[in-house]
Amino acid sequence: MQLLAPEKTKPTTDSSKPEISGLKLSKTQVQQKLLIATNNAGKIREYLELLPGIPFALTTPRSENLEGEVDETGATFAENALLKALYFSSVSGLLTLADDSGLEVDALDGRPGIYSARYGGPNLGDEDRVDLLLSEMREVPWEQRTGRFHCVIAIAGPTGDQETIEESCEGYITYEARGPNGFGYDPIFYSLELGKTFAEVESSLKHKLSHRGKAARRATERLFAINRASETP
Repeated sequence: MQLLAPEKTKPTTDSSKPEISGLKLSKTQVQQKLLIATNNAGKIREYLELLPGIPFALTTPRSENLEGEVDETGATFAENALLKALYFSSVSGLLTLADDSGLEVDALDGRPGIYSARYGGPNLGDEDRVDLLLSEMREVPWEQRTGRFHCVIAIAGPTGDQETIEESCEGYITYEARGPNGFGYDPIFYSLELGKTFAEVESSLKHKLSHRGKAARRATERLFAINRASETP
C-alpha cells in the first residue's frame, strides 16, 4: 500500500451520508482517502503494515499539505485520539483515523501514560526517553516491573461523527534497551508470549500481540463496514 502524493484537498459538499453505528460519511469520502492523522514516521510505517487491503488510499497530513499540530489537552488516550481525529477530519474534509497510545508503568504510578511521546520534555528523542524511564526504575525488582502499552484509535468523519476502539497489551520493563526494531519504548517492553522485547522481533510478530495491532484489526473491520454502507443505495 502506498501513500498518496501531496495535493490540496477541499471538504466535500455531498449531503448524502450513509450511517453505520453513528458514523456518517459521504460516499465520496469513503471511496477516496483515509487520512492517518500523524506525521510520526514510526506510526505511519506501522499503519501501512496494519491496514492491508482496506478500500481506501492512505494519506497523511503532510501529504495533504495540512499544517499545524493538535494540542493534546485530553486527560485520557481516548480524548486525545478524538481531538486529533476530529481536527484533521474537519480541516481536510476526509475520513480520518487517529490514535493516541503510550506506555503505562505500574511502578511509576502509570507514567509516562498519555505523556509517553513527550516524557521528560519536548527536546528529548526516543532513546533519551527510554534512558530516563530506565533511570527512574533502576531499583525496581523484576516482579514489580509490570506495565502495558495502551492504544485508542479514533475514526471521525468531516461532519463530526466519531467512534473509538481501545486495546492494550501487558508486559514487563527490561533493565536495558534490547533490539534494533520498532520505535519508542519497544526496546524495553518485554512480552512474555514472545520471550523478547518488541524491538527484538519482526514487526509481523509484534503486530499479532501489540496494542496497536489489536486495535488496527478491529479498525479494519469497521472501515470495511463503513465502505459497505457507502455502497448501499
